[in-house]
Amino acid sequence: MTTRPDIGASPTAPSTTTARPDHRGSWIPSGSMITTRFMELRKRRGLMIALILVTIGIPTLFLVIRLLLHAFAPHTYGPAGGYSIYTGLVVGLLNVFGFIVAATLGATAGSVDMGEGMFRHLVVTGRSRLALYLARIPAGLAIIGPLVAVGFTIVCAVCVFAAPTKLNDQGVIVPVDLSSTGFQTWAGDHADEVICNFGIAFGPSTPVDPKLNAAINSVNCANGRNGRPTKVPLGTHVQPQVSPAQIRDAARSIASMNYTDYARQFLYPSTSLMIKSGLWIELEVIVGFVVGLGLGSLIGQRTVAVVLMIVLEVILTPALSRARIPHLLNLQRALVGLATAHFTPSGLPVIGDGGGGPSGGSGIHGLLPESTTVAICVIVAWLVGWTVIGAWRMMTRDA
Repeated sequence: MTTRPDIGASPTAPSTTTARPDHRGSWIPSGSMITTRFMELRKRRGLMIALILVTIGIPTLFLVIRLLLHAFAPHTYGPAGGYSIYTGLVVGLLNVFGFIVAATLGATAGSVDMGEGMFRHLVVTGRSRLALYLARIPAGLAIIGPLVAVGFTIVCAVCVFAAPTKLNDQGVIVPVDLSSTGFQTWAGDHADEVICNFGIAFGPSTPVDPKLNAAINSVNCANGRNGRPTKVPLGTHVQPQVSPAQIRDAARSIASMNYTDYARQFLYPSTSLMIKSGLWIELEVIVGFVVGLGLGSLIGQRTVAVVLMIVLEVILTPALSRARIPHLLNLQRALVGLATAHFTPSGLPVIGDGGGGPSGGSGIHGLLPESTTVAICVIVAWLVGWTVIGAWRMMTRDA
């Protein structure tokens, strides 16, 4: 028997399942986009090997050699760690080369699509070009940030645990953390060592004390005060008889002249200095990567961008941070390297200077004056400006 369908029956109801919204046009990069960019950069073996060698390999090799030399010849080679080794590696190696390798990674991330002909394939996926560019920032920082942190941790560990147990100041073993009064008291008890080894500064306007001169010349230092030139200004009168009390007073005066340099010397870096130094290095890395990314995207190739970033870090920044060029001071203050140098932790030497110390002020002696507010504005302007330039070039580039 044939049945007729019910004419009044309603047709099959449509499915209530709605399609997932398409976010491919959003300018906000998704997690999958960031992960993809991260994997693309990590798979570049040559680049990754170079990054690891510079950020981890060089400081590790240097410290291992010092550890071995000190282990086999402790009387000839000093301890592998210590405050002076720490400041040299942080400022001279991790800071400068951290910026350069971060800029290299950024320039690679900004230009790799054009260099390998992959930009067209990215565009046809329908993804926002702005999102494609912004995804490179967290992806690249997730690579270079931990590498620099590992290298910095190795430096901190060796400099703390392999630090010297005694402080050597100008060839004399002195106690650590003495106040000015305590340092002068110690110098009075070790007058011969202080007079024969410590530096004596007689300025042009310094009044000459005949008693001080006589006390200095009365001490019989080996080989004519270790072969140093005379410490007493020419033409001064030397008393023939000097009492031990006068010699001790002279040693205290010399110690007072040298206390500023002594206060900057420590056996190993403090915890606060290491924390501040680590954050400062990471700031340099972020600036280097973002600027390199924008410059690589703008130029469309890596080599020229890397060369320009090296010139900026190695030549322009040290030169323009200290030179006073009339009518161009404000332009010099717009240099990002000068701005980051003003945030150098107290206790580290600044650009082109050997000064700085854990109790040595702000650590910006000799730099072109710049307020903290201006330095912050310059850093933000470079980060935002180069991000805008790089994103604009990617959005307007022909596929």
